Amino acid sequence: EDDGSAGWTLRRNTSKQQRTQCGDGWGKPAGSSCNISYIDPLESGVYWCESNQSTISNMVNLTVTGGSVILQSPVLPVMEGDDVTLLCKTKTTPSNLTAAFYKDGSLIREEPTGHMTIQHVSRSDEGLYKCDISGHGESPS
Repeated sequence: EDDGSAGWTLRRNTSKQQRTQCGDGWGKPAGSSCNISYIDPLESGVYWCESNQSTISNMVNLTVTGGSVILQSPVLPVMEGDDVTLLCKTKTTPSNLTAAFYKDGSLIREEPTGHMTIQHVSRSDEGLYKCDISGHGESPS
């Protein structure tokens, strides 16, 4: 049953073909959020929110890979005009390593701190982003 403060529950259908909700063997419900502290490639699948009136949000296809480089981006929808910061980091070493950022396969720029801020984001900034940390590999696209 739904215990989200806004009446919404996170659900998923994973590559294991299991349709479950947050708290049902994975994740920890926290108000209208779901905290997932450990995730592995078998958790890949389609995730969505569902209200207690059976309204369904847009679905998100989440692919989990076993790589050591992660591109961290905002989880919430980004509005035009907002500033967006992307963080490229590794799972094993301290952050703040020099990272190269790519959009749709083309190098945008290198950042010595592993942070890249896109100021006043617009529709032209939409695309597939990834990053690369020399000696550690690249993030999934």
